Amino acid sequence: MVPTGFSARRSSNETNSIEAVDYFNVVPVIAWFCIMNESTKYLQPEIIAQLANMELRARLVVEGFITGLHRSPYHGFSVEFTEHRPYMPGDEIKHIDWKAYAKTGRYFIKQFEEETNLKSHVILDASASMGYASGDRLKKIQYASYVAASLAYLMTEQRDAVGLTVYDEEIRISMAPRATKLYLRQMLKALETVEAGRQTGTAESLHTVAEKIKRRGLIILLSDLFDEPEKVKTALKHFRHRGHEVIVMQILDPVERTFAFDADAVFRDMETAEELMTQPWHIQRAYQQTLRQLLDGYKRECLENNIDYVLLDTGTPFDKALFEYLNKRKRIH
Repeated sequence: MVPTGFSARRSSNETNSIEAVDYFNVVPVIAWFCIMNESTKYLQPEIIAQLANMELRARLVVEGFITGLHRSPYHGFSVEFTEHRPYMPGDEIKHIDWKAYAKTGRYFIKQFEEETNLKSHVILDASASMGYASGDRLKKIQYASYVAASLAYLMTEQRDAVGLTVYDEEIRISMAPRATKLYLRQMLKALETVEAGRQTGTAESLHTVAEKIKRRGLIILLSDLFDEPEKVKTALKHFRHRGHEVIVMQILDPVERTFAFDADAVFRDMETAEELMTQPWHIQRAYQQTLRQLLDGYKRECLENNIDYVLLDTGTPFDKALFEYLNKRKRIH
């Protein structure tokens, strides 16, 4: 049986209720902020979740990530340039070539080699299973939305075009790739409203997207991949057959990986509503083995098809996802 996300409650013969872990009672907010480096604390999911809006979250994640590289802001992303172009209103002054100005008396902007207008497509799974969260952790859909927003922000800063697709059993949002700040804001507003929806249709949605994209680009899938594995693998290969580069970011809750429940519970499938009452420790080993086989199958298929695969859980700092993207982008160029 392929897991499709679950929620748990104690069975009726238990007298005590499950207590959620309160991270900020264990580690007071003031102490937390003192421990973390001021510039990189925004890579932590628990911190980002407290911010007011998606644009602020994305900006601070990206800035924290870049600071974590121990470089000045954005240094290293565009370190070589091959030509110049005339200065246009709205261009950043820091990119003016002052040596060229001294020689010609005219303003020129360095045209960076990295400014290739790479077209990227971020595909976000918003099926019901993505609504799962254990304790006080972020829901998978929240974590995935923050990753998607941060990637879109970083891509736009690099002058790459980025688009967004959100699906459950069908495609709910479809935004073609563009590379403007105004379009980025529209995308971030769309991500702000995304919630886990209905049953999953990962394979069908991926096939639909693959057929719609005409120009080769970079595909980034954010999903728990709780669907029929063979159909999902075939859909991922569809992108490769059409010449796209692909990164798969599988997002799980830590408890989904360990099945670490400590009392009798009723488990309810979040997409089919099917319920099972059991003692978790009786099936924990079998569950972990089944999950391990599922993850190994995805890893193996991705490796065989030159697809980058990264496993994230909702407690993983965001820089891991951004590093995966930058490494892939560097190889593409």
